[in-house]
Amino acid sequence: MDVLHKRCAGLDVHKDSVVACVRLADGAEVNRDVRTFATSTSALLDLSAWLAEYGCTHVALEATGVY
Repeated sequence: MDVLHKRCAGLDVHKDSVVACVRLADGAEVNRDVRTFATSTSALLDLSAWLAEYGCTHVALEATGVY
């Protein structure tokens, strides 16, 4: 059985930015919202608040490179 989370997000982490995509599933309807955040502390707190507003229960993260 495949598990599909109703409120989840994916993060693509770069040195100076984080691109976040929230996926919201409601029955057969799926909506996505994509936003880019800086990597400063205040911007990451904004990212956290944005994810909380959507009620995200799971987040997956990808980062390539060495920082």
